[in-house]
Amino acid sequence: MTPPITGTTDTAAHDGFKSRVDEVLRHFVNQEVDQLLDVDADLAPVAEQLESATAHGKRLRAAFCYWGWRAAGQPDSDALLRAAAAMELVHAAAVVHDDLIDNSAVRHGLPTAHIALRAATAGRPHPKTAARSLAMLVGDLLMSWAGQLFTTCGLPAAYLSRARPLWAVLARELVAGECLEILHTGGRPDPSTSLKVIRYKTAKYTVEHPLHIGGALAGAPRELRAAFSEYGLPLGEAFQLRDDLLGLFGDPARTGKANADDITAHRPTVLLAYTWQHASPDQLLELQRLLGARELHEDGLRRVREIMHAAGAPARVESMITERIRLAEAVLDHTDLPGEAARALAGLARTATVRHH
Repeated sequence: MTPPITGTTDTAAHDGFKSRVDEVLRHFVNQEVDQLLDVDADLAPVAEQLESATAHGKRLRAAFCYWGWRAAGQPDSDALLRAAAAMELVHAAAVVHDDLIDNSAVRHGLPTAHIALRAATAGRPHPKTAARSLAMLVGDLLMSWAGQLFTTCGLPAAYLSRARPLWAVLARELVAGECLEILHTGGRPDPSTSLKVIRYKTAKYTVEHPLHIGGALAGAPRELRAAFSEYGLPLGEAFQLRDDLLGLFGDPARTGKANADDITAHRPTVLLAYTWQHASPDQLLELQRLLGARELHEDGLRRVREIMHAAGAPARVESMITERIRLAEAVLDHTDLPGEAARALAGLARTATVRHH
């Protein structure tokens, strides 16, 4: 059985882990930025965005990689911590690209990379296009850094060789999910399509892939790798479903993102799909009009929320989150794990999904 979750203790433990990952990333990024600026001082705005992109986050992906290693019976390791920190550079790259694709203006309460970089391209031909191009290259370099940090983490080459093929799977499925979202944006909302998008775009690279990479580095047996998927997929989906709820119903001061982003972009979220299925004909007509608005002001956003509540969509998504957390926790109950790893994975299930509006 999974040891009981002790919220304060788990939070303190994760905060300590987060500080270690932050320090690894700070040191690595500072070194890389210095070398970039050695090329030309004019690259300073790009360097600033590289630093900003890597300075935020709960470090959940690194944590899942670390506990994939520990769940396989391996001890704490600074080299493994560096390998796990590489997962956060993957995330930073994905965020920069995602904000660019979605044309999001705010992240963590700050201008996104393609917005912030406009200052560096002001006065030049097509400054917005140039800023977007710079942001794309920031994301590309962050992904390159992820591979670099991983391969130079200090673990033996034989360990790294076990995990290297999983990076190709991670990249393929992450890009596939992003492409699916683009292809289905603006189309007829459908719950199964929306769930596939979040599984590949977010769920797998947030939980399952980091667990598998940590486990592969540790030489985890097949049964444990299967348990990682059984735990990681529902938990990763619950994480993104929570993110979608917070994106529309949360406090922007706490989420760091604009509430209207998913609606104005007509993204294929599960929230929208269930609203589409259960709203009345009149509500659907109104919702279609609001989705087509170039800007959605507070009155329009309030009306979207009312239609979603009337259709029961937020309650349905909350139920889906609860069920997925239950499935993930049940895997821990029936998997033979070291006690510390079991407690940590149980705590991470709550950290990832029990977030406040």
